[in-house]
Amino acid sequence: MDLLPWRHDGRRAPDRQPVRVTADRSGAPGEGTVAPTRSAPRSRGAASTPRPHAGAYRLPEVTDQVYVGALTLDLLLGDVRSLKQKRSVVRPIIAEVNRRFPAVAVAETGALDLHRRAEIAVAVVSATAGNCTQVLDSCERLVAGRPEIELLSARRRLFNDED
Repeated sequence: MDLLPWRHDGRRAPDRQPVRVTADRSGAPGEGTVAPTRSAPRSRGAASTPRPHAGAYRLPEVTDQVYVGALTLDLLLGDVRSLKQKRSVVRPIIAEVNRRFPAVAVAETGALDLHRRAEIAVAVVSATAGNCTQVLDSCERLVAGRPEIELLSARRRLFNDED
């Protein structure tokens, strides 16, 4: 008998000695001794493969659709007079999108030689079109909420494996 046989990540918990409470000879309730029980040694065969408890993991539905969402943001930067200042504005935006949404790809893709303009592209891959749209909406709101830039345009494209 295991006290905690499975951990939350599906691996086997460290072996612990189960505890059995036995009453002393007088039979009085609440008075007893605690004696560790010994369990039979476990084999390392197929019977001891880790299995998570019921409801721990739920596999996603298998779909044969793959959706790729692409978002292109055209930005007008504030008081920027050099490419060095432009980089100091654009890099934190890209880093924040990467930090908040680690499953997306984001990069500066256009207007690389213009001081006050920047183009940022965001891409996401998902099994559902709704999830792609939701993530791209969140990324657009995050970038548009920055006070030092002005969002000029946003183009969104959604591709699936049939396109």
